Amino acid sequence: MQYKDNKLIITGKLTKQTVPALYTEFLELKADPINNLDFQDVTQVDSAGIAFIDELMQQLKIDEKSALKMNEIVKTAYITFTSGKTPNVIPEKKADIFTRFGSYILDFVSSFQNGLYLLSDIFFWSFVGIFNRKGQRRGSIIQQALFIGVDALGIIALLSMILGLILALQSAAQLRQFGANIFVADLMGVSMVTEMGPILTAIILAGRSGSSIASEIATMKVTEEIDALKMMGIDPIRYVVVPKFHAITICIPLLVTASTLIGIFGGLIIAVTYLDLSATVFINRVFDVLTLRDALIGLGKSFFFAWVIVIIGSYYGFNVKGGAEGVGKVTTQAVVASIFWVIILDAINSLIFYFKI
Repeated sequence: MQYKDNKLIITGKLTKQTVPALYTEFLELKADPINNLDFQDVTQVDSAGIAFIDELMQQLKIDEKSALKMNEIVKTAYITFTSGKTPNVIPEKKADIFTRFGSYILDFVSSFQNGLYLLSDIFFWSFVGIFNRKGQRRGSIIQQALFIGVDALGIIALLSMILGLILALQSAAQLRQFGANIFVADLMGVSMVTEMGPILTAIILAGRSGSSIASEIATMKVTEEIDALKMMGIDPIRYVVVPKFHAITICIPLLVTASTLIGIFGGLIIAVTYLDLSATVFINRVFDVLTLRDALIGLGKSFFFAWVIVIIGSYYGFNVKGGAEGVGKVTTQAVVASIFWVIILDAINSLIFYFKI
């Protein structure tokens, strides 16, 4: 390194081995006025050398065009590795609370509109599909019914039995203190028919079938199979969603009935073994307490639960963004939203049919 006529001349190698020593020399000369930098005699340069040049220019505030001389070796490396030309990234100004609130409202309105469009399409093509199977695969409804109904029967039966046993056992421990053992039949009959059977079945289907529907449609969307169906003139809703809608509509009353009977049977086991009631007395009491209205309410709201599961799974599947990560996100969102709306609908049903002012 040489200093001559307000010019700093660098010669030889400008690499990571020589830069520390050169920088020390520069700090000693920094007190002298330096207006130009000369690298024409540099024979070798690496990224550490380019960083050294950038540091000199920044500290001396030297203009690259008028006060910086380089040979071809240094110039080529400088153009490639310099960080001095990197533009400063200006952070995006955070929107105020009113702007964010407005964007949330607009997103909600847009999502609500898309949901209504999807809802109308599903119900329209499901009704048309009863009379005209055009646009559907042959045997698709049976295939979906086997997956949604038959394959889910085992887990629904197991959980219904456990729920019936627990519900009867917890209530029996209290009822026997007052000699009201027989009322465990009332509790089991009404609770399983009107509440526990439908909602337990719906929650299991939301976690099992709802996730499957959302992930299947989302995968088809990501892999552009949905676009391929549209290009072939096939409506994706008729081809993919309608068979699932028909299948779950057929299966849900059967699954709810099975869940209700198995849950009541679990209560029967507790009544016979723990409360010393006979099976005949328990069953007769159940039929005496239940009414046709209770059965219709339980089965009726199960249809709404089933339709909500298919509609929400389809909505999130069709609105997937991204790749495999997006599929996982919409699947989780579909399950959570399905369970949420099942519980909300059940609460609304209870207020309508059982709340008395």
